[in-house]
Amino acid sequence: MNENQSKIKVRGLHKAFGDHVVLDGIDLDLKKGDALVILGGSGSGKSVLIKTIIGLMKADSGSIMIDGIETNNISDRKRFEIMEKCGFLFQAGALFDSLTVQDNITFFAEKLYKLSKKDKEELAISKLESVGLSPRILNLYPAELSGGMQKRVSLTRAICSNPEIIFFDEPTTGLDPIMTNVINELIAKAQEKLGATTITITHDMNTAYRIATEIALLYNGKILWRGKKEDIKHTDNPYVKQFINGDIDGPVTI
Repeated sequence: MNENQSKIKVRGLHKAFGDHVVLDGIDLDLKKGDALVILGGSGSGKSVLIKTIIGLMKADSGSIMIDGIETNNISDRKRFEIMEKCGFLFQAGALFDSLTVQDNITFFAEKLYKLSKKDKEELAISKLESVGLSPRILNLYPAELSGGMQKRVSLTRAICSNPEIIFFDEPTTGLDPIMTNVINELIAKAQEKLGATTITITHDMNTAYRIATEIALLYNGKILWRGKKEDIKHTDNPYVKQFINGDIDGPVTI
């Protein structure tokens, strides 16, 4: 991939559920190392957007290219090759209840690298330490962890295979302010260390300001604004101004 080629390129993306249009002609471009945060209210289609880009949902129409490869209607084998370079942090963590912390963390990496038992343990320990967690929790199960620890384990799984692209789905939802800041710092450090291209969806402005290089606003299935994070406070876009200020009155309807 040359330096000017988009890491992710989306054109005319549409997705509807019955008569309800969720994505209405989305265009996005991300270069290597971009950290895009997509803002939007509840039900605005943020999660649908990133799940469609990664292939967890099928688009109705449009183009999704990753490293120059069209990913719509590709074979399962090609899809897995694309997935090898991606990590995903789900909103609710999505840890497997029946697996230990170690097995959760290495679930995908084990399939990629055919890890030995010793390799799995060493990899899990290394990744746990990168998010400030002790190896003592390796053999615990998700139900034995606090919400904040579960979120950090989920982040550890997302970065375990050193992905080139990471998707963060509402990474701080349900966390207290201190743990929210912890997760934001860990995400920022992971982005810097891996040099990954990231898309994060959130409604939390503090998260956006901390981890983004660019911010976009999704509303009624369309990207209404995109720009550098330092520019968002100065925009005249009425939708953006209402969202970041939390105003009741304005063009955004609930």
